[in-house]
Amino acid sequence: MSQLHFYVPDEVETQIRIKAKQANLPLSKYLAELVKRETGAQNQWPTGYFELFDAWQGEPQTRPTELALETRLGF
Repeated sequence: MSQLHFYVPDEVETQIRIKAKQANLPLSKYLAELVKRETGAQNQWPTGYFELFDAWQGEPQTRPTELALETRLGF
């Protein structure tokens, strides 16, 4: 994982720390999530995600029989 260093004005740092605290996240995690959201990195499918479809090797799945609904008294 890469590590980035950058400079921001003191006022911006204060606002970032406040936002991270409101999100209940450490400052570095808050900034990482912000960068991911802004770059669209979180909107990508994980590698191999679509290979999972139709990959079941076991016995065919069957739906259990439905149980009868109970009758309840009205109000």
